[in-house]
Parts: sequence; structure tokens; C-alpha cells
Amino acid sequence: MKKMIYFGVILALTMCASNGFAQDTMKSDSKMQTSGKKNSDSKFMMMAAMSDMNEISASNAALSKSSNEEVKKFAQMMVDDHTKASEELKPIAMSKNVMLPTDTDAKHKAAMEKMSAMSGDGFDKEYIKMMVKDHEKAVSMFQKEADSGKDAEAKAFAAKTLPTLQGHLDMARSMMTKMSGGKMSDDKMKSGM
Repeated sequence: MKKMIYFGVILALTMCASNGFAQDTMKSDSKMQTSGKKNSDSKFMMMAAMSDMNEISASNAALSKSSNEEVKKFAQMMVDDHTKASEELKPIAMSKNVMLPTDTDAKHKAAMEKMSAMSGDGFDKEYIKMMVKDHEKAVSMFQKEADSGKDAEAKAFAAKTLPTLQGHLDMARSMMTKMSGGKMSDDKMKSGM
């Protein structure tokens, strides 16, 4: 009889422990699924990181290929500012369990491959054209996050970074107009052509 009671107590304890473990596991799985979902804030962080990498990559190419001092100065500013933004974004993303991309996207890889065959004014114009187009997208993306983001840290990061991106866009547009002899219309500047 004592053995049966002892066995019953052991069985009951085992079941309670197993049930608690199962509930903890389910809670853990639930948290992982929640953090694995890509909400608009995590998408923003991933896109912002990709944008930084694309700008840094293209600008490093401009630093080595361009002979235009104004382009080189602009490219160095892009590397510095986007590296800084990237470093500010990483701990925010990490605290939210958002895995940031670690390489440039296929579209920019293809554009960089095309540009690698260029030199002189042709390269400079293509690089600045890319900077206008990329910064138009970035300004729009950061504005949207600053206005309607749900995550306070991501929203604050977007609002803080937005004026720098707008400054980059204005400078790139100005350089594009200058390179085309001042003949660029507002419509072409806005479309990045």
C-alpha cells in the first residue's frame, strides 16, 4: 500500500512538472512567434539597415573610382553618416529581436556591377542619380515611420535621422542639376532621372 501511495505521489509530481514545462515551452514558442512576425516597425528597421548598407557600398565605390572632388566629398559624407545611423539602429533592433540584413540587396549589387565598368563623368552621374533615387525612397520611408510608427524607439530613430537624409537628398539633387548643366527639370529631379 505504501508503495502505491509513493508511486501515486511520484506520478502526480511528474505530471505537474511536465505540465509546467509544457506551459513554459508554449509560452516561449508564443513569444518566438510574436517576435518572429514582421510588423511595420521591424520591416522599417530591416529596410533602414539595407538602405545604409547600399549607400555605404555605393559611396565606397565612388571614393575609389571618382576623380571629382565634390563627388568624393559627398561620398565620404554618405559613408560617415550612414555608418553612424547603422550603428545607432543595431542596438534598437537587437532589443526588439529584429534580425537586420548583413549584405546589400540584389538590385544594388546589379547596379554596382554595372557601375564598376564605368569611369569619369559617366560613373559620377550614375552614382549621384542612384543617391537621389535611394534617398527619395529613404526619406519617404523614414517620414512614414516618424509619423506613424508604433515602436517608440524606432519612431524616435526615424525622426532623428530624417533631417540628415533630407539634407543628403537635397545635396544629391543639387549635384545632379549641376552635372547636367543646370538643365534638369523638377519632374526629372523628383523621379531620380
